[in-house]
Amino acid sequence: MEEWIMSVGTLSDQVLDRLSQMLDNPTRGWRQLADAFSEQPIFRCSESELTSCSLQVLSAAGSPGRALLARLADRSCSLDFLVRCLRKMDHQEAVQYLTTTLAELIRITVQPQTQQVTAGGRVVLTCRASGPPGLGYQWFRGKEEILDETGSSPELVLCPSVPAHQGPYICRVHHGGNFIFSQWAHVRFVQTAGPSPGCSSTLFPGSASGLRIIHQPQSKAVSEGDSLLLECNAEANPPVQYEWYHNMLPMTQQKTRSLKIPCVTTAHRGQYRCKVFNLYHETWSDTAKITIDSKEVHRSNYGLGIRQLQQTVNPPSSVKNFYATDKVALLIGNMNYLYHTQLCAPIADVHELTNLLRQMDFKVVSLLDLNWQEMHSAVTEFLLLLDKGVYGLLYFAGHGYENYGNSFMVPIDAPTSYTSKHCLCVQNILTRMQKKQTGLNVLLLDMCRKRNLYDDVIVRPGLLKVTANIVFGYATCVDAEAYEVKREDVSNGIFISFLKRRVCEDEKVTVMLDRVAEDMGRCDITRGRQALELRSNLSERRSLTDQIQTAECSASHSARNLQWAVAHVLPKSLCLQFDCGVKVQLGFAAEFSNVMVIYTRILEKPKEIVSCSAQLTDFPGDVDIDLKKSNQDTLLEAGSLLLIKENLPSPEVPSLYTRIRCLQRLRTELTFTTCLHYTYSNMDNEVEERKPVTVGKPLVSKLNLHDPRPPQASSASSSFSLDSFNVPESSSCASVGSASDAWSYHAQSDPSTASSRSANIPEETDGEFFDAPQPLVTSKSLPHNQINDTTYKFSDMYHFHSH
Repeated sequence: MEEWIMSVGTLSDQVLDRLSQMLDNPTRGWRQLADAFSEQPIFRCSESELTSCSLQVLSAAGSPGRALLARLADRSCSLDFLVRCLRKMDHQEAVQYLTTTLAELIRITVQPQTQQVTAGGRVVLTCRASGPPGLGYQWFRGKEEILDETGSSPELVLCPSVPAHQGPYICRVHHGGNFIFSQWAHVRFVQTAGPSPGCSSTLFPGSASGLRIIHQPQSKAVSEGDSLLLECNAEANPPVQYEWYHNMLPMTQQKTRSLKIPCVTTAHRGQYRCKVFNLYHETWSDTAKITIDSKEVHRSNYGLGIRQLQQTVNPPSSVKNFYATDKVALLIGNMNYLYHTQLCAPIADVHELTNLLRQMDFKVVSLLDLNWQEMHSAVTEFLLLLDKGVYGLLYFAGHGYENYGNSFMVPIDAPTSYTSKHCLCVQNILTRMQKKQTGLNVLLLDMCRKRNLYDDVIVRPGLLKVTANIVFGYATCVDAEAYEVKREDVSNGIFISFLKRRVCEDEKVTVMLDRVAEDMGRCDITRGRQALELRSNLSERRSLTDQIQTAECSASHSARNLQWAVAHVLPKSLCLQFDCGVKVQLGFAAEFSNVMVIYTRILEKPKEIVSCSAQLTDFPGDVDIDLKKSNQDTLLEAGSLLLIKENLPSPEVPSLYTRIRCLQRLRTELTFTTCLHYTYSNMDNEVEERKPVTVGKPLVSKLNLHDPRPPQASSASSSFSLDSFNVPESSSCASVGSASDAWSYHAQSDPSTASSRSANIPEETDGEFFDAPQPLVTSKSLPHNQINDTTYKFSDMYHFHSH
C-alpha cells in the first residue's frame, strides 16, 4: 500500500497524540522504540537527544513519545519502518492502532493544478485520493461550494469557460468523519488573438486529459557490483518530467525516465519511486523494492577450499563488530580573519557536520573564529577527551597551507606573512592523539594545501606509531585550493556539500570518503579544479556509526563526560520583576559552543502600561556583540541564520534577540543590564528601569581557552577536574557515565537546556588583536541544492589560498 511509504510526519496530531500515550511508559515505551530504530544510523538518537525527550515530562503537556516521533518525522522515517519497529518491540496495541488508522487514512495522490485558459475553452481540475472505499469529493471556488454534477466527482469540468470561472479552487475529500483538503489551484484567463473552437484548450491541446504512466519500475534482486536499471515511462501533454526517489529521499542526479546505477552496493538497497509531473498534473509510480545480494566466492587456483577462502575474505561476524569506548569531535570554523580574506562557508559547514555527528553519538565541541592561543587550548581540551578505544575526529574549515608534507591550520590572528610558528601543525596534533591509544583518528581538513612561500622552515613532528587507525580526508589535493561560491545567503562549502550526504552511512570510513570523492568528481563546476584526497592506513572496517560500548566506568571516562558537558551548559532561564509591575523573562539558546543567543520577552504588564520592551546592554568587552544587530525582533535580524527555532519562544510571543559571540574570550562571569522601556497610557514620555544580571560563565567560557596550556597535557591534568564539580562521594558510574547523565547533573532543573543541546550552530566573529586587515584571497561555499547548476561560472569561485 502507498500509505506505508508515507512519512511519520503525515500523521495527524490526533493520531500522534494517541501513539504518544501508548509510548509514554517504561516497559514497551519510547526508549525501547528508540533502541529498535537504532539499527538504521539515520534514525539513531544520540544521548543528548534522548535526554531532551525525557525532559519533556517536566512540562505539563510534554510527552517524551511525541518528542521522539517528531524527531523521526524530521528524518523522513516511513510508516512502514515505524510499524516494523513497533512489531520488533512487541507493542501489539500500537501496531493494531496504527494499522487500523492507515486503513482509514485519506491521501491525495493527484493535486489540482493551476491553469490558464481563454474564454470558451475547457478547464479540467483533477483531484484523486487513495483511502477506504466510497470516498466523496466536494469542490469549492473560494468559500462557495460548486453544487453541479461535476462538483461531486474527482474531476471538475468547466466548459465552456467564462470569466466568472476565474479564481481559486480547492477540493475536499471525505469519508465518514475523516476529510482532507487539496492544495489551491487557480484558474486564470488570458487573452488570445481569436476565439477557441469547441471546448479544447488553446494553450496545450489535450492537457486536460491527464497523465498516465504506461511503464512502471519493477522490483528486483541484484548482486553487489552489478548494474541496476529502473524505468518509468508516462504519456501526457505537455511532456512530463521525472524525479527519482530512494527511500523517500530525492536522487538529485536522476531526472530522466531511466534510473541507471552502474555498480551497486549495499547502500543502494531499499525502495525506489519516480515522481512524474508536468504543468497540470503530478503522479507517483509504483514502488520498486531492490534487494542487494553478496557476490558468490569462487574456488581459488592456489589450492584453497571455498570454506577457507570465505573465512579469509569474510572473517567471522564477531570480528566485524567494532565499537568505540567513546566518540568525541572538535570542529573549528575560522571565517573572520584579521589580515586575510573573510570566509563565508565555515559557519554552515560546522553547523551541518555538528548535527550529523551528534546523530551518531559523538560528543561535539564546535567553535568559530579562534586565535592562535584559543586554537592551542581547544586542541589540548580535545585531547583530554581522548582515551583508549575512543574515536577522535578533528574538523577544520578555514585558511590553511601544506609544506613538506605537513598541514597547517591558520588562526584568525595570523599575520600577513605567517609561518608555521603562527599556525597549528595537524601532524603534531595526530602524534598527540596517538599517545591516547585511540581506536580511530579521523582528520578532515577543509582548507587550501598550497605551498607557503613565506615559510621555509621544515617542521619535524613526532614520529607516528604504526597503529593502522588513521584517516585523513583533505578537501582538495596537494598544492591545490579549496573553493567557495560567494553568495549572500548561508551555504555549505563544496566538501561539506558532498560529505553531509554520506557521512552517516554505515560503512567503513574510507569507503564512505571514497564515495564522497566520486560524487565530487561528477560535479561539473569542481571537475579539474578541486578533488577530495584520502590518505589512510585504516586496517579495520571501522565506521563513524559504530556503537559505543563502555566496558568499565573508569574515573577517566567520568571525567571525559563531565569535561565535555561543562562546555555546553547554558544559564537557567530567569524572570525579572520590575518595580512598575512588569515581569520579564530571559532565555538562552546555543548556536555553537562559543556562540549564544539571549532572548527577552514580556510575561506580565499592568493594564495602565500601553507599551514596553526589555533590551540588553552593558555587556563586557571580552565578548563580541554587534550593537546594530542586538535587541532585534527576529533571529535573522540579530544575525543568527541557523539557530533551531524549537529552542526559542514561539513566533506568536514577541521577543527581542541578542547574539553573543566569542564566549571563549570571557575572563569573568557574564554580566549585562536589562533595560525596561515602557510608557503609561496617560503619559507621553518613556520611562526606563534597569536591572543588572549575572549568569556565570556559559558554554565554552568555563574552559578559559584564552589561558596558555602546558605543552603536554595528560588526561588527568584537565583544567577541570572531577573535584571541581563537587560530585558526591557516593556518586557511581551510573551517575556520570554517560553524556546524558552529565547533562542532567549540570542542568537538571532547566528543560530548555537539554533541548538546546541538539542545536549546535554557527556564526561569525571579529578578532581584536591587530590593526586593519589586509585583503588577500578567499575560500569555499556552494549551495548543495545547486551543485550542478550550469548557471555557476568558474569566475564566480574563490579559493582559500591565503598568503
